[in-house]
Amino acid sequence: MSLVNIQEKVGKFVGKNRTKQTERKDTVSNNIFWGFVGKEFTDYLSSWRIIILLGIILLTCIGSLYTAVSTISEALESYEDASQIGRNAYLFLQIFTISDGTLPSFVSFVSFLGPLLGIALGFDAINGERSRGTLSRLMAQPIPRDYVINAKFVAALLINIILFFALGFLVMAFGILMLGITPSWDEFLRVMSFIALIIVYIAFWLNLSILFSVIFKQQATSALSSIAIWLFYNVFFSIVVKLFTNSYLGNASTQGEYVSRYNAILNVYRFSPNYLFQEMTSVLLSPTTRSMSLITMEQAAGSLASPLKLQASLLLVWPQITGLIAATLICFAIGYIVFTRQEIRAN
Repeated sequence: MSLVNIQEKVGKFVGKNRTKQTERKDTVSNNIFWGFVGKEFTDYLSSWRIIILLGIILLTCIGSLYTAVSTISEALESYEDASQIGRNAYLFLQIFTISDGTLPSFVSFVSFLGPLLGIALGFDAINGERSRGTLSRLMAQPIPRDYVINAKFVAALLINIILFFALGFLVMAFGILMLGITPSWDEFLRVMSFIALIIVYIAFWLNLSILFSVIFKQQATSALSSIAIWLFYNVFFSIVVKLFTNSYLGNASTQGEYVSRYNAILNVYRFSPNYLFQEMTSVLLSPTTRSMSLITMEQAAGSLASPLKLQASLLLVWPQITGLIAATLICFAIGYIVFTRQEIRAN
């Protein structure tokens, strides 16, 4: 056997060993990461504040669904072919949006309580470990630092995914049993898309609270900062925009100028994640919505009065979806960079 052949065999053997070692390292690394995720997941489920908040969301959503189903069933009692009427009017989707006045709708409860769930899951993600003295012990182990913040985010996101997909299927089962109307394939996909948007919406508030838990050392400070931003967007943002834009809108001289100014004000409103979520849900759960901007009579004259397909509705809200995902990624990236560069010392 020549020397060249021996060198080739030795090279192949060494290459195979390196590949196997790399695969083993990747497997061990993945096991460590998902071990962190499992630990954080069980910690969240055993936390009383999370259990109480999950119970509140479940009870309020069930209450709103019951009132919606009762309202729809009473309206359908006078019709002979209720199932066909329900399919044509997308009544199954109205379970999420309709209310009899006693309780808000399912969408209203989710838009109000969802951010609180995200804040509760993330406001003490990092500074809680630091105040208990466990973060320095954790970082003393031979593990990548980013596993800590990534595992906390993934575990909290899994809780949201399980909760809201379970609620979505519960809503559909409840509507089928009470109304006797089966959802069409388009309605089913719209509900699944709506649940996915809920998870993205809560992920923004989760990443924002995790960012504050990285920046601030005190848990109370990070919690109050997250709640303050939530209150600003939920209550005060629309008031501030109206205060500064009333005169701007009232000074329009022509109809075209009024429409352009009104659409510009809508773009200002879209800096709020709450407003983006409301626009996305209104389009997905109401197929007859064809535009989210103000249009003139000339523009509306050529449009057909028919519901949009799911693909068209998703294209209509795609800028809002992209903006909300971008805000979520920005919050996560800032928190990730700050945490990986922080100096962690033992107390």
